[in-house]
Amino acid sequence: MADHAAEHEKHESESLIEKITEKLHGSDSDGDDGIKSAASAVKSKIYRLFGREKSIHKVLGGGKHADILLWRNKKVSAGVLGVATLIWVLFELLEYHLLALVCHILIFGLAIVFLWSNASSFINRSRPRIPEVVIPEDIVRDVASALWSEVNFALATLREIASGKDVKSFLAVIAGLWVLSVLGSCLNFLTLFYIGFVVLHSVPLLYEKYEDQVDAFAEKAEAELKKQYAVFRSQVLSEILRGPLKDKKFL
Repeated sequence: MADHAAEHEKHESESLIEKITEKLHGSDSDGDDGIKSAASAVKSKIYRLFGREKSIHKVLGGGKHADILLWRNKKVSAGVLGVATLIWVLFELLEYHLLALVCHILIFGLAIVFLWSNASSFINRSRPRIPEVVIPEDIVRDVASALWSEVNFALATLREIASGKDVKSFLAVIAGLWVLSVLGSCLNFLTLFYIGFVVLHSVPLLYEKYEDQVDAFAEKAEAELKKQYAVFRSQVLSEILRGPLKDKKFL
């Protein structure tokens, strides 16, 4: 049945493409509208991962953050990934501690500025201009507000899942938490965070490059998962739900 439906959708897409080519050879006045409507119809037939309708750049939020994740500016993206790699090497491989690193950086910076300030009078150079660093209050408020909204959204989502309305979401969250627990028992937080950082800088880029192939594979995988979930629901969940009813009936 699935193969028959796929062939049917394929024939419909081919017929729509034929309509587009006919419009290209037709009149110029009505051709543009016909091409746009036919192209939108073909686009709606194409399966996209997680049912997205926007581009990868817009899904990632757009702007500079999406440009960095998708390597629009290779120097900036490589620099960000290099800094993250350096931090991971210092703290994980060399077993450096955060407090020691901060203190050593401050000692090095203060020593250079202090020596430069005192030596400037002997070498006839101007004293260094130390910039005044002040964190704006608006930035702190925006960060706190963003964290507050994200935490509340996560709590509301967990509450909705725990209410028992959506079994599929419940099973997905349980499976995800179990995978995280297994990874957390094998890796520490810094290594896990660094792996996630590297994944964010590689998976979106690869997906954007091989979008059609990944979506085609995901469509088949989703169909198979739905099939297996239907079997699981009919054979396992239905028996679990019927059990209490049977006990009440005999009582």
